[in-house]
Formats: sequence, structure tokens, C-alpha cells
Amino acid sequence: MRKISFIGCFDKIDLILYIAKILVAMDKKVLVVDSTINQKAKYVVPVIKPTKAYVTEFEEIDVAVGFNNLNDIKEYLGIPVHAEMPYDIILLDIDSHEGIVNFGINNEDKNYFVTGFDLYSLKRGLEILSGLTEILNLTKILFSRTASKDDNDYLDYLSLGYKIEWNEEIIYFPFEVGDQSVIAENQRVSKIKFKKLSEQYKEALIYIVEQILDQDEYGTMKKIFKQLEKRV
Repeated sequence: MRKISFIGCFDKIDLILYIAKILVAMDKKVLVVDSTINQKAKYVVPVIKPTKAYVTEFEEIDVAVGFNNLNDIKEYLGIPVHAEMPYDIILLDIDSHEGIVNFGINNEDKNYFVTGFDLYSLKRGLEILSGLTEILNLTKILFSRTASKDDNDYLDYLSLGYKIEWNEEIIYFPFEVGDQSVIAENQRVSKIKFKKLSEQYKEALIYIVEQILDQDEYGTMKKIFKQLEKRV
């Protein structure tokens, strides 16, 4: 079982669900955990009778909302505390330092910091990391209209003194109105569809999934992604 964390206060549950959809198409058993304060998954993932904390299935993805840690999810699912969870990959949406601690985020996992470049996203996002007591290795996922060196340099400047080790690679998502419209349309019909997303958005998704998968799965993943693109 692998844990992949997406840390920051930027709205990222849709990004995580698109990644999860590609992974389940690769026959991976995937759990998405929304541990955020706003719990956006409660509103964009359809569920018949939402409770304070629950796990529901959406497009073959298990989605957990309202849990403080993985043991609470195990208890809900009837899994013994010391048993392994029945998932290949767990994708965590985290927007608090408590979430980092409670879900046991460390450098054995693949960890992303997700942000836009408005000051709230930047400063509130970094505030989540201010309580780190050990260095955490992070890869930047940056939502921006342009892949600007100035933007990246500003993030580096703001994060000086934090216990963060940034990876060299940076993943840029285009902040395109068109992509946001497609995602909103997909939410309304309760579907995860790739067809109308921009090429830049799809390329960034593929790049993240490649980092999660083993290298020998890359070729198969790209074939499956082409099939996902064609679905109406």
C-alpha cells in the first residue's frame, strides 16, 4: 500500500479524483481521503445519505470523508487495526498540520504541495508546514497561467526557514477557465471525464500518475488514458 499526500489549502479534490480515475483504470484499488476542513468531496462526490464520516464508492474509487486518521477508516470498514488496508494506493487531501501528523505523512510517501499564487493559497498553505519538526520532501504542483520562474522564486522565498526539501521537478497546471468549466460540467453530471480538458492539464495528470506507478506500467497507462479520453 502506498500513501500519496496532496498538501495545501488550494482546492485540489478534483485533481485528486482525476488522478484516482486513471489509477483505477489501471486496475489499482484506490482510496481517496478528504481530510480537509471544508470537505469538498461531500458536495462533488454523490452519496445517497451522507453522515458525519463515511466511505462511498464513486466511479470505482472509494472516497472517505470526515475521518481524522487511517485507523478510524479501518474501524468504519471493519478492518482490524493491525491489518493492512485493502488498497494499492491511498490519495490524501490534507489542509492542516494535524492532518500531516494524524495520517503519518513522512518521506517514505510521495508528497506534493499544491498551490496557486494568490497570497492566501501561498501563505495559508505554507502555514500548514510551519509545525514540521523533521524535514519533509515535497514536489511542487503549481496552478498558474504561466510557468513563471518569478512565481517559483517567490514560493522559495516564502518557504525559507521551513523544514522543507523541494524536489527539483515542478509540475505546472494551467489555470485555464476552460478546464474549470469542464470540471464543473463533470461535477453536475457526476462523471470524471477527460475528453474536453486541455492538453496541458492532461499532460500534467499523466506526469503525476507516472510518478506514482512503477516504470514498467508507463506504456500500459498511456494506452488506457487514450481510452479514457474517448469516453463520453
